[in-house]
Amino acid sequence: MTVLREIFPPIEPYHTGFLKVSDIHTLYYEEVGNPHGKPVVFLHGGPGGGLQTFYRQYFDPAFYHIVLFDQRGCGQSTPYAELRQNTTWDLVADMEKLRAFLNIEKWVVFGGSWGSTLALAYAIRHPQSVLGMILRGIFLCRDWEINWFYQEGTSNIYPDAWEKYLEPIPPSERMDMVGSYYKRLTGADEKVREEAAKAWSIWEASTTHLLPDLEAVQHYEDPRVAVAFARIECHYFINKAFMPSGNYLLDRAPGINHIPTRLVQGRYDVVCPPVNAWQLKKAMPNADLRIIADAGHSITEPGIRSELIEATEDFKSLYL
Repeated sequence: MTVLREIFPPIEPYHTGFLKVSDIHTLYYEEVGNPHGKPVVFLHGGPGGGLQTFYRQYFDPAFYHIVLFDQRGCGQSTPYAELRQNTTWDLVADMEKLRAFLNIEKWVVFGGSWGSTLALAYAIRHPQSVLGMILRGIFLCRDWEINWFYQEGTSNIYPDAWEKYLEPIPPSERMDMVGSYYKRLTGADEKVREEAAKAWSIWEASTTHLLPDLEAVQHYEDPRVAVAFARIECHYFINKAFMPSGNYLLDRAPGINHIPTRLVQGRYDVVCPPVNAWQLKKAMPNADLRIIADAGHSITEPGIRSELIEATEDFKSLYL
């Protein structure tokens, strides 16, 4: 019987700070674990999801110098929920600024969901800075993926949660759910913004686990969490993640095939379907794909959690 790995004990940062990355944006970052350890950077999901304290616990704190940061507009980064100067390529540039600021030559990049998208974009733009990648719940941000989750696809698997997601949008506007949500999330009416943000965010939280997880849903019932998450996510998706072309990441993935990469994918992930990971593996034959038979999308799914920790343990060999 396979013994699943548990996350490491709770830990506090040994250093936190703020890095100004543009004329309006300042990033919150934290350093955890061993100040003299091997560097790894954690990329949260969303975009707009922000950090949660348990993210620190996927790495051996005695071995790793763990860097985590809130991407533009969310968490403790400022300004809150700001959409200006907030694109994929701004975030890629932020990562390089943070790496240089912390005097790190190369780091392992760890990201799930949107974090996997950002990791791939970063590796394509700055391969010389990436020692390896650990990616979960692969999201390539193509039109059909957005439509699958926000228009029709997952709706057929979670019709009960979908009905609640539809509620803020009148029937006459439901042919373009992302566009209709964007109008409300960027409108002047605060009450409308909050209602839309909660519905958008709770839809995602309701579908991320193989079995329902009430705590995940409750996290996004907090308006401050939901508004940043929904506004920024919708902003990225209506703008096609600011990619030069629809298949940009997959088309360029062969160029980073030399980077050691572990892909961890839940078989029953209805947020980012397994075909994404399968196609990425085809484009990067050297990548090690692990499909978890009894898991959905979330980083907290037991099988996914265990495989991610196994990956961070295995990747210690990259530094030798």
